[in-house]
Amino acid sequence: MEEEEVECPNSSSEKRYFPDSLDSSEGDEAGTVACEDLELNPFDGLPYSSRYYKLLKEREDLPIWKEKYSFMENLLQSQIVIVSGDAKCGKSSQVPQWCAEYCLSIRYQHGGVVCTQVHKQTVVQLALRVADEMDVNIGHEVGYMIPFENCCTSETILRYCTDDMLQREMMSSPFLGSYGVIILDDIHERSIATDVLLGLLKDVLLARPELKLIINSSPHLISKLSSYYGNVPLIEVKNKHPVEVVYLSGAQKESFESILRLIFEIHHSTEKGDIVVFLACEQDIEKAYESICQEGSNLNPDLGELVVVPLYPKEKCALFKPNDETEKRCQVYQRRVVLTASPGESLIGSNTVKFVIDVGVERRKVYNPRIRANSLVMQPISQSQAEIRKQILGSSSSGKLFCLYSEEFASEDMRPLKPAEMQEANLTSMVLFMKRIDIAGLGHCDFMNRPAPESLMQALEDLDYLAALDNDGNLSEFGIIMSEFPLDPQLSKSILASCEFDCVDEMLTIAAMVTAPNCFSHPPRGAEEAASSCWKTFLHPEGDHFTLTNIYKAYQDMALNSSSEHCVEKWCHDHFLNCSALRMADVIRAELLEIIKRIELPYTEPAFGSKENTVNIRKALLSGYFMQKTFSITEELLQHSSAEHSYSPSSHLFAPMYLVM
Repeated sequence: MEEEEVECPNSSSEKRYFPDSLDSSEGDEAGTVACEDLELNPFDGLPYSSRYYKLLKEREDLPIWKEKYSFMENLLQSQIVIVSGDAKCGKSSQVPQWCAEYCLSIRYQHGGVVCTQVHKQTVVQLALRVADEMDVNIGHEVGYMIPFENCCTSETILRYCTDDMLQREMMSSPFLGSYGVIILDDIHERSIATDVLLGLLKDVLLARPELKLIINSSPHLISKLSSYYGNVPLIEVKNKHPVEVVYLSGAQKESFESILRLIFEIHHSTEKGDIVVFLACEQDIEKAYESICQEGSNLNPDLGELVVVPLYPKEKCALFKPNDETEKRCQVYQRRVVLTASPGESLIGSNTVKFVIDVGVERRKVYNPRIRANSLVMQPISQSQAEIRKQILGSSSSGKLFCLYSEEFASEDMRPLKPAEMQEANLTSMVLFMKRIDIAGLGHCDFMNRPAPESLMQALEDLDYLAALDNDGNLSEFGIIMSEFPLDPQLSKSILASCEFDCVDEMLTIAAMVTAPNCFSHPPRGAEEAASSCWKTFLHPEGDHFTLTNIYKAYQDMALNSSSEHCVEKWCHDHFLNCSALRMADVIRAELLEIIKRIELPYTEPAFGSKENTVNIRKALLSGYFMQKTFSITEELLQHSSAEHSYSPSSHLFAPMYLVM
């Protein structure tokens, strides 16, 4: 691609890039005119639809669009380009499309485009949006990959994926030869996988000079990135509108009451627009949801309907993006109140938000390597997080941010940047991956923030105990097999141990159920006793892992014997179970079984229910979780009910007391 081929973004029409089948550069002039008159999509060779031009006008209004020419010029001339922009400026949707145009112009001689995201919800939504904007089919020219779900083919040009999926891809393709452009998006989230990719790609770029790396970040991390990567081109995108910030200094002590009061004051005002509330944790989301629904039923109907939308960031839920068609058909004005918590900032994709309420604190999970356990610690959010929450209103000229804290609290108690997850999390999975990638000669990783030596030593010690390392500290044959499973190493070890104890089928079910989202639905107000009664029918005397197996078996039996999907959904609803979570468990189990077959591990027929099988399942679980300390859930809750932080065992959903034989 020559530099003069890049069209100035201020032009009324985009420059079209034609693949081989459409390129008429060697033909006559009439052929060229015919191609341009047809307005063919260079990615699939079909004429553009009317919707393409409608969306193109919307794209041209995005703040990032003014930087297209500058970006394309830097992409041609440099191996690394950093794009700094506020939330909702369009960098996550437009930059990957421009990179796809670049790859098309050089006929994909170095591969396609991959764009990473931290959250799987944004992966799916961005892929759907970009496929729509490019006027192509999802799963063909544009696709996505998230854990246990692959919507791509070998012909996919632009892939969106979670950062951990691209990290896992490096195990089979260390130098990522399928891609000509790699885009790391939202790196200010500082997830472990993103930080690992940032470090490893330094060596990959040296080995592949033709590879391009694009880094999308919020402005707060730019100085750190510049010192990390050196003198590389920087594209800066500015916000469109100023936002009014109101500090309510006395509200933090009674934040919950202040939130409810603010929501109803806004609703009683004449100002229209949706409200987003950032709370400290998911428990607060549930509490606020019940309170607002209860109070909202007594509101004057002339004010419009108050629709409460709980948005749990760690669940597999859709982004908050209202449907325009539904909005038009609705006769009564609806004001949505979105309740979320960290890291839900990137899940808000609506331009209808006019008010943001921020409590300024969050409950973070911090891992303690000395006791091998997580603590939930309440602490202030960072200044960068507070700024990103303000940017949700960036497209609204009349938006207001209500901070339930003082300016002094923001400047003195809030850290400038969000702490890297690598400095607060269990690193056993990361170290297992690094040992695996070391086989390909990429073991060295220049981390932007180095993990604590104590955490690294504990991770190495855990892997040694799990027999994942040999006497020289390298990955053992057993460790290589463990790394094939996209699970916590302890759970992977339990699956491998189940091969010895003849309970693979049952162990795969347990692994799938604890990896999938919570299968228990939150019962509506007044239905708690009915839900408890339904759940008791699945209880197993041997503990929660066996109870989950009962639930999965009942779901599977219902799915096999029912005449329609509607019957399965009704059964789940009647038993207060999350149908989508159980479907996900089914998908996860199928993939784990595929891995078992691919690496030719022994697989025995299920024998769930027999006494011998129960003992064998316990042995398999203990093989992975023997390092886990045993605690009584009830005792722990009582012990920490008045403390500032609460203990949370690191074995996912369940206390390891159930593993004791």
